[in-house]
Amino acid sequence: MEPITINPIGVIHTPHKDVKNMPIQPIAAEGIKGYIELLPEYVEGLKDIEGFSHLTLLYHFHEIEGYKLKVTPFMDTEERGIFSCKAPKRPNAIGTSTVKLLSVEGNILHIEQVDMLDGTPLIDIKPFYPRYDNRVENVKIGWLEKNKDLPLEALHSDERFK
Repeated sequence: MEPITINPIGVIHTPHKDVKNMPIQPIAAEGIKGYIELLPEYVEGLKDIEGFSHLTLLYHFHEIEGYKLKVTPFMDTEERGIFSCKAPKRPNAIGTSTVKLLSVEGNILHIEQVDMLDGTPLIDIKPFYPRYDNRVENVKIGWLEKNKDLPLEALHSDERFK
């Protein structure tokens, strides 16, 4: 298979300068604001985006080196397969988060619920549409079942994937 080249379309700016104690999911980042600085050549693609309350961001885990096929996730003490968790040490180091869109000013998108490091390269933006993006019933959540009621304070990182 041929390699795929993906170029960033912008940068995500957040108050998170280090992974230690950073939220590991947007739900644990309520009230934490940041902004996206879209590259000028992509601004035209923002037409009509202000009508959406939430956006799904695809980004590159730029501080991760290499990958592991088995990791101990943040919310567990047992080793798991990388594809059964959202740990960042992935073969393609791609992350995804659905955030609140607060406002748009030119090439700047003000967002909330940021759970990524400052300076994260942005790969893509997609509008969140609950009818299509979150309409799943009878969901099984595997090993995460034991953690489903963890308090939000428990959804913060340590330095295990540095």
